[in-house]
Amino acid sequence: MPAGSKTDDGVIESGNENPLAYAVGQRDRATIAMVKRALYKRDVLLAFQPVVQSQNQSAAAFHEGLIRILDETGRIIPARDFIGAVETTEMGRIIDCLALEMGLKTLAEEPGLRLSINMSARSIGYPRWTETLRQGLDLEPTIAERLILEITEASAMVMPDIVTHFMRGLQRQGISFALDDFGAGFTSFRYLREFYFDAIKIDGQFIRGIHDNADNQCLTRALMSIAEHFDMFTVAESVESAQDAAFLTSLGIDCQQGYYFGAPTTVPPWQAARDQRRAG
Repeated sequence: MPAGSKTDDGVIESGNENPLAYAVGQRDRATIAMVKRALYKRDVLLAFQPVVQSQNQSAAAFHEGLIRILDETGRIIPARDFIGAVETTEMGRIIDCLALEMGLKTLAEEPGLRLSINMSARSIGYPRWTETLRQGLDLEPTIAERLILEITEASAMVMPDIVTHFMRGLQRQGISFALDDFGAGFTSFRYLREFYFDAIKIDGQFIRGIHDNADNQCLTRALMSIAEHFDMFTVAESVESAQDAAFLTSLGIDCQQGYYFGAPTTVPPWQAARDQRRAG
């Protein structure tokens, strides 16, 4: 195969004259094969991470449902280890469908739960995703108002006009939207004004160690100011210490999410709490 040509799975085959690119291609092929096997066997599940109010950190305001797959040994693989290789492919759309399906089922089973689910803007208009949403909303009358769809900043900017139209239609049904990883990309503020996201989640690169980082403090204040101007709820991602949590609270951030408050877990926290009460 000539150097720089594409294989059937869409990975660039680089040839021996570029060992690094060849190694990257090999890694991507292995990742794609792993994801393909997991989807075929439906070895997928959600991990749940709490998002707490800054002024009331004792209970979760909502949870984020994060997609996970199982490799052939049964090891749980987080999305960051595979989504980049498949997001623009059909497998990326199927992953979004399965995440939504599992999230909607969880909301139907837990009437008091509010849950956010990630999706790519590329899944807008994908027939299976649309049908999954339609069927899921029919499971329980309050699901729409308890569902938050998270779209990354980078994904939203792929097709901003389509995203805007899509959001407005579902917001009329009661569904909320969060702009994920805000500040990580290059959002046009003209589009931000038109998007009408209900919430923004400030990217973790600005949050980690914020209590003693003047630059990140300045940038986070600026991002919060933008959100407040457009009447958007603010969430700080990747909060990992008590010092950062306290500083963000003093800053006036609405909600916080990160390992300080709880790692993602495939055992639903509400189920674990029920089991503990029964055991006690």
